[in-house]
This record gives sequence, structure tokens and C-alpha cells, in this order.
Amino acid sequence: MVASENGIVERRPEAVGGVMRGAIGKKNCKRMTKRSSLQKLFMACREVFKGFGTVPHPADVTKLCRILDNMRPEDVGLSKDIPFFKAKRAAKGIPRVTYATIYKGAEFSLCIFFLPPSAVIPLHNHPGMTVFSKLLLGSMHIKSYDWVDSASSDSSLPSSKLRLARLKADSVFTAPCNTSVLYPTSGGNIHAFTAITPCAVLDVLGPPYSKEDGRDCSYYKDSPYTSFSTGEARTREEEEEEEEEEEEGEKYGWLEEVEMAEESEMDGIEYLGPPVIDTSC
Repeated sequence: MVASENGIVERRPEAVGGVMRGAIGKKNCKRMTKRSSLQKLFMACREVFKGFGTVPHPADVTKLCRILDNMRPEDVGLSKDIPFFKAKRAAKGIPRVTYATIYKGAEFSLCIFFLPPSAVIPLHNHPGMTVFSKLLLGSMHIKSYDWVDSASSDSSLPSSKLRLARLKADSVFTAPCNTSVLYPTSGGNIHAFTAITPCAVLDVLGPPYSKEDGRDCSYYKDSPYTSFSTGEARTREEEEEEEEEEEEGEKYGWLEEVEMAEESEMDGIEYLGPPVIDTSC
């Protein structure tokens, strides 16, 4: 393996940005008898994602998860022996998250995020998107929420920007682990990553973010559910409902949209791992 300057990915001189468009024509399609895991993922995504406003069928979700669950760091040119993943502690200053785009189209994108120890991707949403996340290397804490409803928060609360959200995940995940999936309105659409050790996460986003199409990324800060109260008396029915939800493990939090902190900006790097072949065959 030939490491790049940042010590993250393998260099493949025949690839340009990791994607070779039309590198294999239709006449050569039959020769692709053995496809790499990354190529299988790419071709499956082309079949599954149909553009904004659509959500993959459950059978298609299972199909993509099966491919991702079996993917290894080597499938995207990574190895635990690369210096980046051997770091025991974060470098001085605020650790920066970097990302490498494997492929980006109108219907979906493939991207790898690299988080050094203690690096944070703050709470952010995925408007109208279905996202598959596969932790390839490392351990990280994931916290995620879904909106309780689409209505604006109660005007009697201290801030009109506050909205009630249901906590979906608040746990540490260590590779190898199963692929996580979030949907436009469920599955933890608003999530945050905090690296415990150096991490690499492969994300499949369908469709990808697009300011032009109204899918910009919004950031949030959360507060405990008990931090704010309307001061209104609750009915016995409401109290019983809350008790049932607590027994079932339901937890909530207040989310407020905030500007992205400057230290949360990510640095893009070139993807130098095994390429995908963008072909219609």
C-alpha cells in the first residue's frame, strides 16, 4: 500500500477522484464477471435511489445493508495499519474532520468521513434523505433524534426556535458493526458523531445535499427535555401517557437550530482508493 501525504488512503494512479466515468463500455460489460464490493455497492445504489421525494423499498434497504455490512476497510483503500488510525490521542488544537467523495450524482453520493480522536460532527439533519452509514474503523459515540411532529414548538416556551425531538440513539459503536439507516422522518434523521478513537465512516446519501434543491444542512444544539416547561397543568391522561413512554424507554430533548461553528467545518481531500466504474451496464 502506498500511503498519501495525509496517510489515509491508497494511491491508484489510474483513477481520477476515484471515479472513472464510462471506463468500461457496453461491449466490455460481460467481462465484469467479478465486481469489487465497492462496485457492487455503486451499482446497487444506481438501482435503488430514484431521486428526491422517494424512499427506498424495504427490500432495497436490506439489499444495500447486506452489501455494506460485508464491506471492509480494504474495500476503499484503508487499513488499520495506516498512521492516521494508530493515533492514540488527538493532535493539539481542535481536531478537524476530513472527507473524501468517492462518487456524487443527482440521485446518490458515496463519501468517507475521517475523524481523529475527539473530533465531532455536530448535530445535523438530512432533509428528505435516506442515509446508510457504515463504520469501517474505530469507535465513536452516536447520538440521534427524530422530530416528534412537524409543527413548530410551543410559543409559550422560552425560545420559538425550540422543537421537541425523540431520542433514537445515544450509544458507542465500534467497528465492525451493522450498518445504520436513517430516513427522511425516522431512524434518527438528526445525528451527531463523536470519535473516541480514529474513525472512518462510509456514508451513502440518497439524494445528496443540494442547496439549489432545498436540501441544505442545518445544525442544532440539544437540551434535556426537563430543561424547559410550559408551566401548564397536565391532565391525568397526559401524565399516564408520559409514564408509559418512560417505561418503554422513550426519551426526548429540545433542539434549537444554530449556525455551524467555524471549528466544525470539514476539509475535503481527494479520494485515492479503488475506483468505481460509472457505466450503464
